[in-house]
Amino acid sequence: MKKFLALMAVIGLAAFTAEAGCGKKVTNEGTLSTYDADTKSLVVESDDGKSKLTVTPKTEAKDKDGKKVDLADLVGKKVKVVSEHKKIDSVTGA
Repeated sequence: MKKFLALMAVIGLAAFTAEAGCGKKVTNEGTLSTYDADTKSLVVESDDGKSKLTVTPKTEAKDKDGKKVDLADLVGKKVKVVSEHKKIDSVTGA
């Protein structure tokens, strides 16, 4: 019984740490070429190519002055996108 409880504790701890994420942030800078509200995705074009990223409920969009804006307002403009595992944390106009 002790082995079973120890095994369950290890499995529970492993599941919890898997949910925590690695915390590595990636920054993409370029032009916001498309934003699709239906699929919750956007594409940033830079010298390195295109990056397709996913918008989440926690994604914040701000213009270059720091005011909150809709992502559709940033299409065609230079942006800086911070994401983790292709899930966007923030989009800021440059």
